[in-house]
Amino acid sequence: MTIETLRRLPVFAALTPDEAQSICDRSLRRRYRRGEFLVEHGARSEALFVLLNGRARVLQVDRRGREVHLARLRAGDYVGEMSLIDEGSHSASVRAEAQTDVLVLGRAEFSRLMPEPSSLAYGLMRGLVQRLRSANQQIQSLALLDVQGRVAETLLSMSESVGTERVIREPVSRTRLAQTVGASREMISRVMKELEARGTVRIQANGWLVIQQ
Repeated sequence: MTIETLRRLPVFAALTPDEAQSICDRSLRRRYRRGEFLVEHGARSEALFVLLNGRARVLQVDRRGREVHLARLRAGDYVGEMSLIDEGSHSASVRAEAQTDVLVLGRAEFSRLMPEPSSLAYGLMRGLVQRLRSANQQIQSLALLDVQGRVAETLLSMSESVGTERVIREPVSRTRLAQTVGASREMISRVMKELEARGTVRIQANGWLVIQQ
C-alpha cells in the first residue's frame, strides 16, 4: 500500500509522511471471505482492523442464539481500537458480509503512534472508551434482552458484593430504572413485584435492595 492510499483513509489522514510510511512498512493486508469473523465477542484485540473495501456487520448473539445486528461497516471504517486503548475484550463480533480486504495494524505499532500512557490525552481517551463501552452495553441490552432481563442486568450493575449476596445500598427509583431500561414505570413495578415474589430480590427495612445469587 502506498502512503497516498493510506492517507485517503480518514483514520490516517492526519499522519505525517514518516508515520504513514511506518504504518505501510509494518501493517498487513488481510482478506476475509464472506462469513469469516474479523473479531469475535469476548476476545482481546491485538490489532486495529481498517476496512479497505467490502463490508462487514457488527453483531451480538442473544441467549437463544438469535443474531442481533448492531451496525454495518464499509471501507474506511475500523474496529479493535477500544480494546487496544483499554486492553478490554471486544464488546461485539464483526463478520464479513462480502469478500473484504482489511489493513491490520498490530498492537506494537499502534501503541507507538499513541500518546504516552501517563499523558492527559491518553487518560481522556481511556475515559472516552469506558463511556463508549457503557453506551454500547446499554444499546446491546435493549436489543438482546426483554424488560425483565434488562432490569436484572441494571440492578446487578448498580450493586456491590456483600458475602454471598449483591446489595444496592440506596433506594432504587422506579422512575430512573424505567428510564434506564427503556420501559414504562408501570412495567418496572410489575417486573420488580415478580422478582420479589420469586425471591430473586428483597427490600430490607433500611431500604437496601438485596439480590440473591
